[in-house]
Amino acid sequence: MKTNRQHTDVAIIGGGLAGLTAGAYLAAHGKSVTLIERGQLGGRAMSMTMKGFNFNFGAHAIYGRDKSYLADLEKVLNLSISWADFSQTKAKYDLGNDMTDIPASIGGLMQTKLLKGMDKVRFAYHVANTMFGFEKGDPNVSIAKWLEQKNVSPGVRKMMLNLASSNFFTGEPEKIPSDVFFQYYRRLFKTNVPVSYIQGGWQTLIDEFVRKIEENGGDIHTKVKAKQIEMSDKQIKKIYTNKGEITADQFVFAVPPNELMKLFSDTDVETLIEPYSKVEPTYVMFYDLGLDKRIESPYTYIFDKEKQMFITDISYYDQQSAPDGGQLLQAVAYLTEQEAGDSEAFEQKKRDVESFYDKHFPGWRDHLVIPRVSKKATVQALKWTMEQRGLPTHFAELTNGYFVGDWCQGTGQLSELSFSSATNVAETILRSHATRRGA
Repeated sequence: MKTNRQHTDVAIIGGGLAGLTAGAYLAAHGKSVTLIERGQLGGRAMSMTMKGFNFNFGAHAIYGRDKSYLADLEKVLNLSISWADFSQTKAKYDLGNDMTDIPASIGGLMQTKLLKGMDKVRFAYHVANTMFGFEKGDPNVSIAKWLEQKNVSPGVRKMMLNLASSNFFTGEPEKIPSDVFFQYYRRLFKTNVPVSYIQGGWQTLIDEFVRKIEENGGDIHTKVKAKQIEMSDKQIKKIYTNKGEITADQFVFAVPPNELMKLFSDTDVETLIEPYSKVEPTYVMFYDLGLDKRIESPYTYIFDKEKQMFITDISYYDQQSAPDGGQLLQAVAYLTEQEAGDSEAFEQKKRDVESFYDKHFPGWRDHLVIPRVSKKATVQALKWTMEQRGLPTHFAELTNGYFVGDWCQGTGQLSELSFSSATNVAETILRSHATRRGA
């Protein structure tokens, strides 16, 4: 493999959001970086243009932007990103025969029909206790069990599980560990910007990370696959790829645990990774529509809480996602473990989504230019349940190796897990380098 140097401070294996985040952060702070990616940069966070529509392979919404790791990265790395913030007044729950506000703000809480009378006060009480850290949950208790143990009223209990469905992208919110639930909402309840969209989709962010790596002297190589690791005395000595060898002081692995198992085969680290290699991802069905004409609606986000699906008018927020006069809509349907592998369940979900489109965007079939359906898309490599936890970002048995990604321990959900785990690992590496220089 041809590189600009024979040895690098940090080698990064994997060029998804986590790998690119770590690479950009380290390069911007003076470290020599070599990043390899076996396929296309961005991993599951890809954008693809088809017939003039910019489809994102996965939802590219950022939750709680003002409190997010990405907001800090934007400032620290001087990333050039344009945002469109979610309009809470245009977001509704579909109750079947009625629509109601989503309680994403005090105004929404007062207006929503999902909570009645004193339940609105009770829900506000739980929000306040969560924000101030009084409610932390228990790692050994699911959120459903926690709500039951605390005698939370049925209305508030249902509301909290509805929120978890929409933010964790799961049809089984009751299985979320209660400590994970409260850690997430402690941050999100404090936000002034619940949801934001990147203009240009994921590709804009990927291009910015690449720019920061390359303008700081880093190397990026695609179509390069890590094949084997050479270790000695709890340290990685080198990585063999299909294009040559890489040596580095530190190694960051931004590839999921099942791939790590192959890389660390026959090493002491293999047994440490093994428990995390069989986790179930969070699956959803995406059903996007590219239309040649906008179908106006008073809502840009509609969530059907019974069927566990929602529609977002992507082109309302991302002006670059559709041709002039056109419209890009995205429907997301949550899948249970049983539904994810059931072709009959998929066909029913597809019909349900089309009926949902008919209800809120009537006439879409007459203006359809291109549909894009993902039968079983992974929105997060780790589905939070009582049986599953994130991979640690570091093991004492591997002194110069780290792990990042949305399958790792970190802060937030979805892309935020990638940003947080990568930023935390990058800062750890910078501290270790500074300590060695001061020794």
